[in-house]
Amino acid sequence: MIEFPDPSEADEEGLLAVGGNLRPETILAAYINGIFPWSEKPLTWWSPDPRGIFELDQFSASRRLLRKMRQGKFTFTHDQAFKEVIQASAKPRSKDDGVWLGPRMINAYVRLHSLGHAHSVECWCEGELVGGIYGVTLGALFAGESMFSRVSDGSKMALTHLIDHLRARGFLLFDVQMINQHTESLGAVEISRTEYLRRLNEAIAKRCTF
Repeated sequence: MIEFPDPSEADEEGLLAVGGNLRPETILAAYINGIFPWSEKPLTWWSPDPRGIFELDQFSASRRLLRKMRQGKFTFTHDQAFKEVIQASAKPRSKDDGVWLGPRMINAYVRLHSLGHAHSVECWCEGELVGGIYGVTLGALFAGESMFSRVSDGSKMALTHLIDHLRARGFLLFDVQMINQHTESLGAVEISRTEYLRRLNEAIAKRCTF
């Protein structure tokens, strides 16, 4: 198994290491140590400071979004279309965006899903997949990787459903790695790497099922 450097050795942007492999045991070892892969050509490993998270006990969706979810037009499932969710998440958001999720990365997470370590939430409308989110679980950690939307609020509804599900299951930590404009608008906050690693240790020590 690959031994990762200490997360404190990451550079100012959070880059910690380059190279290695995407075997399930390697990826899981990374998450256990607060590290995640972020590109495959080359394969890079990151541990940013500060770290982005959703505070599970503080997250609150807007009334407008909750009304939309209660209309009965949308339904939600878990782990029913994992590969479709990750493939949709890999597509560029606009013509100016690059593709960051390549085939090696997709195959690695599909393998993790088959082993029970990666999960998805799907949002459906009239039998069509219109939004979703996927991530990795270890103990009471959910490490969110990416999400997508094909209709207005598709990813927001999937996220809201996921957070309700994680709360009900007793999860302690929802990692979003690095905050961007979209996740910040949804309520993601930043904490120090030190605080993240402390909370990570507590989360992976607790037994939880997705």
